[in-house]
Amino acid sequence: MSRLLSWMVRTTWSWARRKADIRHGSRAAARFAAYGEGTSIAFPPATIFGEPWIELGSHTLIGADITLSAGYVPGLDLGPRPLLTIGDGCTIGRGSHVVAHRSIVFGDHVFTGPYVYVTDQNHGYADPDTPIGFQWPTEAPVRIGSGSWIGANAVILPGVTLGRNCVVAAGAVVRAGNYPDHSVIAGVPGRVVRRYDPETGWQPPMRQDLVVRRDDAEPAAG
Repeated sequence: MSRLLSWMVRTTWSWARRKADIRHGSRAAARFAAYGEGTSIAFPPATIFGEPWIELGSHTLIGADITLSAGYVPGLDLGPRPLLTIGDGCTIGRGSHVVAHRSIVFGDHVFTGPYVYVTDQNHGYADPDTPIGFQWPTEAPVRIGSGSWIGANAVILPGVTLGRNCVVAAGAVVRAGNYPDHSVIAGVPGRVVRRYDPETGWQPPMRQDLVVRRDDAEPAAG
């Protein structure tokens, strides 16, 4: 009996993983401010609320156990504009948290590893006599440039603006600031460890084993 029950649970869960994702055109997708064609949120999600203030572009894939939230709790009126926008062709890794209170914008074709945390709000601690959880939080918009890659377990804090085609190393904690196009950010706290200059190339230069040329990546004709 226990084996039969175990089989039934596994079978049902496997079916749900394949069929219960949130897809374009579904009733669940209609709750969002925008939900593009070909976009999917995998089953099971962790926490999703504030859908009327969340915009998802087309052909974007969001992993299971995800948290997408706008505002503090469900049911609030958050105004006329979206608080969270994720562009076209993005992939957000499983277990990631994207928590918007003011404004978070992902450009197109942004990829993240699993368990990434992105927020535009942080706890304040200026008053030494009041518990930090009771103090008014600080907020600043977050922008993730198109084509960027954010590694597993990275943290993007309020006030971060990443340029186009940036790389955030796994486990990095990126503090508020403007990071130019083609930056590689690593460490705790995160800092720019490599940049691309149109005249001199990557500085510092990349190791040869990290360089993939187009003629090496493509099979020979014929």
